[in-house]
Amino acid sequence: MAQAKIGVQAMMLKEKFEELGAYETLKKVSELGYNAVEISQIPMTPENVAEIKRATEDFNMDIASLSCVVREEKSGGGNDSLEANFDKIVQDCKTLGVDLVRIGMLPFANMKNLETVLEFTREANDYAKQLKEHDIDLYYHNHHVEFRKYDGKFLLDIIKEECPELGFELDLHWVQRGGANPIDILEQYAGRTSLVHLKDYRIGEIPDDAFDQLADGDMMAFYDAFTNTVQFAELGQGSMNYKPIIEKALETGVRYMLVEQDMLYGRDPFDCLADSRDHLIELGYADLF
Repeated sequence: MAQAKIGVQAMMLKEKFEELGAYETLKKVSELGYNAVEISQIPMTPENVAEIKRATEDFNMDIASLSCVVREEKSGGGNDSLEANFDKIVQDCKTLGVDLVRIGMLPFANMKNLETVLEFTREANDYAKQLKEHDIDLYYHNHHVEFRKYDGKFLLDIIKEECPELGFELDLHWVQRGGANPIDILEQYAGRTSLVHLKDYRIGEIPDDAFDQLADGDMMAFYDAFTNTVQFAELGQGSMNYKPIIEKALETGVRYMLVEQDMLYGRDPFDCLADSRDHLIELGYADLF
């Protein structure tokens, strides 16, 4: 079995891609010591695809996966849709030597209820079959909403059962945020998971104005602030104990472990990535970069 590789989820670098261009951004990623990247929310224009390809060749960098949506949504996001851009997605994969494509989240329209979820599973499983004809596997990335229960089952488990052709990219921050145990979920999804997201989870400070609202007798406003202090964090700066989690990921055959931080709170993303890299090295994973 090939050794797993630690990389970067490019979503957190989308402004750098705009500012510096794809090649220079990936050059900086390489200089930080990361040699794999997952492309997400980066427009796959011919120019960007060419620059990404040149970077992979010059810096010996893997493209872990490309990102897609099932169909276009008003929310945007910059990823091509399987509905409108299927052939282009396949060609981009061939150009960049990629065999994994991932759906970043359950489409908003399919979050309404179990029936709409099942509509998504039928579409996703069909696209997964079509992609397999081109030697490409389709994966699904979770958030916390997949830990809602329908008839006693996690939504994530329903997607797993209804989509036998689909693989999973387990976002371990969102697993914990959904109230599940990342180690347990990695074990349950062994054999279906080639990608994971590594990001930490911290509790921030209660805003000062919340205490003013409390003094004014507005308990509900204070309680809302009190219960919404969760922040995304650099690895090692939050509450997640990643050593046993990563050991379980390696044990279950994960191919890529991708560092991601959804919100940076004013910090430069390269600095955040450097801090997360340093923590992973401290944990003993320098050989996975």
